[in-house]
Amino acid sequence: QVQLVESGGGLVQPGGSLRLSCAVSGTIFSLNAMGWYRQAPGKQRELVARITSGGSTNYADSVKGRFTISRDNAKNTVDLQMNSLKPEDMAAYYCNRQPLPFRIQGRDYWGQGTQVTVSS
Repeated sequence: QVQLVESGGGLVQPGGSLRLSCAVSGTIFSLNAMGWYRQAPGKQRELVARITSGGSTNYADSVKGRFTISRDNAKNTVDLQMNSLKPEDMAAYYCNRQPLPFRIQGRDYWGQGTQVTVSS
């Protein structure tokens, strides 16, 4: 079955950078569009970046020009390079299939996520 393992989060000062990585197993990774999502406390999960199986990308307006999504189909990973981080970027970050999340036993499956904290 599919497994998503996110990593790379941490504490960074405003203006700093982080690179998140997501390891995907249990699926034919190269056939799936993938996305990075984030969820801040008290807010709904939102899509911040998307990459198709062919490498085309889309970004939420709030991160355009600062975040870059990429994928390595040989390693089954999808990364998110985050630059010029702002306090409003602080959230738990998750990767998943796009447009619909992976499902296990009839339920949407999400990994454990990785926390990004932006604070001075």
